[in-house]
Amino acid sequence: MLVKAEGIYKIYYDHQVATEALRGIDFSMESGEFTAIFGPSGSGKTTLLNILGGLDQPTQGKVWLEDKELTSLKQGELSRLRLFKIGFVFQSYNLIPVLTALENVEYVLLLQRVPKKERIERAQRLLEELGLGDLIHKRPTEMSGGQQQRVAVARAIVHYPKLVLADEPTANLDSKTAGDLMDLMRRLNQERGITFLFSTHDKLVMERARRLVELRDGQIVRDEIQG
Repeated sequence: MLVKAEGIYKIYYDHQVATEALRGIDFSMESGEFTAIFGPSGSGKTTLLNILGGLDQPTQGKVWLEDKELTSLKQGELSRLRLFKIGFVFQSYNLIPVLTALENVEYVLLLQRVPKKERIERAQRLLEELGLGDLIHKRPTEMSGGQQQRVAVARAIVHYPKLVLADEPTANLDSKTAGDLMDLMRRLNQERGITFLFSTHDKLVMERARRLVELRDGQIVRDEIQG
C-alpha cells in the first residue's frame, strides 16, 4: 500500500462558523495506480489532495505514505518527505517566473543537493523526452499554457517520486493540449511505474483514469475500477 487515509475530517472555521470540508474519509492507493478523484466544486477534492500530500493537516484522522504517518511528522520532516517522495502538479503551474524551463525542473534536484552536472543532465533529458527540448532556456512568460504545464509535470517527476498529486491539471488547457498532457502522464505511469492521483471535474481526465473516486459533500460516494 502506497497511500492510506483513515477517518479524515477537515473543518474550517470562519468567524466561529464551522464548515466540514471532509467528513470521515477512508481512502487507500497501491503503487502504480492512475486514479482520479472527481466531484463538483466544493466537494473537498483539493482539500483531500493537500492532506494526502502533507501540505495540510486534517482536523481528525491519520494519513500514511508507505510506512510514514504524515499526520505525526513535524514540519521539517514533512518538507523532507515531500521533497523526496511526492511530486505536485498545480492548476496554476506554480513555475518560478524568473527561472528558465531547465532551471525550474532542476530546482527540485538542487534542493536535494544533487551534483550540478547530474541535475542538468536529468532535467534536460526529461524536458527533451516531453517535447520541450527547444524551450529549455525559455522562461514561463515565453511559453504557452500547455508548455508550462508540461514543464510542471517534468518538475514533478524529475526526482523519481513515489507519488504525483495533480490538482485540476487540465483546467487551463484546451481539449487537445489537455488530452496530450493526460496521454503523456499515462505513458509515464505505464513506462516508469509512477503513481498518479488527480483531482478533477474534467471528463477527459476521468475517461483516462483507471480508477474513479467520486467525492460529494466531503464524502466518498463511489469508488470503482474502469475497464
